[in-house]
Amino acid sequence: MLFALTHALDDEAMNYIRENGIDVLVLNSSDIPSCAGQLEDADALIIRSGECRADVMDRCPKLKIVAHVGIGYDNMDVEHATELGIACGIARGSNSLAVAEHTLAMILALAKDLKNADQGLHSGNWNVRNAGHSFEISGKTVGIIGVGGIGRLTAKLCRAIGMRTIGLQTGAEAPEKKREEVEGAGCIYYDDLTKLLADSDFVTVHVPLNPSTRGLIGENELRFMKPGAFLINNSRGGIVDENALSEALREGRIAGAAADVFTSEPLPADHPLLSAPNFIGTPHSAALAREARARMMMMTAETCVTVCRGGESPNVVDTSVYARRR
Repeated sequence: MLFALTHALDDEAMNYIRENGIDVLVLNSSDIPSCAGQLEDADALIIRSGECRADVMDRCPKLKIVAHVGIGYDNMDVEHATELGIACGIARGSNSLAVAEHTLAMILALAKDLKNADQGLHSGNWNVRNAGHSFEISGKTVGIIGVGGIGRLTAKLCRAIGMRTIGLQTGAEAPEKKREEVEGAGCIYYDDLTKLLADSDFVTVHVPLNPSTRGLIGENELRFMKPGAFLINNSRGGIVDENALSEALREGRIAGAAADVFTSEPLPADHPLLSAPNFIGTPHSAALAREARARMMMMTAETCVTVCRGGESPNVVDTSVYARRR
C-alpha cells in the first residue's frame, strides 16, 4: 500500500502510517497535477496544500481516498471523487478551537486598536494613545454567520467576556433545524442576513465555501452594516468580496476588518486590502496552533488508514461513497 503526500506530516503521524506497513511518497509540491504521474500507484493522497481535481483522479486507478489536512474540502472535487468511488477526507473538528480563539483575538485586536497603537509606538508617536479608538466589547453584539463547530465555540468564547451573540445558518436545512442549531449554541436566532448585519457590532463568518456562499458578503451586504462595525472572515476566501470590503474600509462605511483567508493565496503584494485602513490580516494561519496542527495530521493519517483497509470513517465528506468505493 502506498500513501502519497504533498508534504510530510509531523513525526507522530508519519510514524503511524509507516507502523501500519504503508509505504510513503512525499512529493514536496503543491502542484498536484504536475505530480499526477507519480500518483498512479497511490492508495491515498494526503494534501497539506494544493488542489486535487477530476483530471488527476481520473489518472489514479488505485486511489481510494484524497484527504485534506484541514476541515475545508473546496480543494477537492468531491462530486467526481464520489462517482469514482474515491472518498474525500477532512480532519473534522480538529482545529475548531484554534480558529475560534483566533477569531476572538481579532475581535479584541480591532476593539483595542492594537495595530494602530503598535505602529504608532514603533514610529515614535506616543500620542497615538489619545486617538480614542479603543472601546470595551462587553455588551457588544457579535453576529455569527455559520453556527457549526467553529461558530459554536466562537459564540461560547464571546459570551464568556460579556458579548451578546446572534447567529444565522446558511444552507438548505429547514428553518426549524436552523433555529435549533443556532439557539443550541446559545445565540439569538436570525433568519435574515441583512438584519443580522445591521444589528451586529462585529460580524464573523464561519461557513464553508460552496456555490451558495461564494460572494455571500458583497457590496450590497456591507452597506447594511453599522459605520462602527467590524467584519471578520476566518472561513474561506471568496465568501467575502475583497474588493468591496477594501472600498468599504477606504470610504469609512465600516470601522475595520480582519481576515485569515483570501481568494488568492499567498496574498499578492498589491492586494487592495493590504493598503486599506484598519485592516488586520494573517496568512491563513488561524488553524495552525501547535495542538491543532498535531490533531489535524494524526486524524488525517488515521482516516486514510481506516478507509484504505475497508473501514468507514466519520471524517469522509460524502459517506455515500462507501456504497460505491473501489
